[in-house]
Amino acid sequence: MNLALREAQKAATAGEVPAGCIIVNTADDRELPVGAVIGRAHNQTELLRDPTAHAEMIAITQAASAIGDWRLTGTALYVTKEPCPMCAGGIILARIPTVVYGVPDPKRGGALSVFNILDHPNLNHRCEVVTGVMETECRDILQSFFRARRG
Repeated sequence: MNLALREAQKAATAGEVPAGCIIVNTADDRELPVGAVIGRAHNQTELLRDPTAHAEMIAITQAASAIGDWRLTGTALYVTKEPCPMCAGGIILARIPTVVYGVPDPKRGGALSVFNILDHPNLNHRCEVVTGVMETECRDILQSFFRARRG
């Protein structure tokens, strides 16, 4: 989560909502070592003028490229805030088995808070979800950003 927080700080510095994400390899049957970071990103919606340029979506694209497959089985995604519905959908489509996030998003959360996309019984894939990892640090960077933005 420390690496995801570093990505979130990059986003904040660039004037983006400070969300950061990393994806690590957890499979021992790849050429990549277990624990290798295969995707790393922060929000870039303002920079790219793209509403889909969330940290998770960019990291998923990088990870798929790194392993040469769109199926990201044998990975874990770490993100500083709860994925939105779009990102949760991308996580499901990529077949990521484990999602770890820091702070919930009670207004737009797609994992547990508002929508339960990552464990929805009608979908063909479900994720193990771990919440509250470094929650204080993840909350602090978001609150600082929005406090400064509101002036």
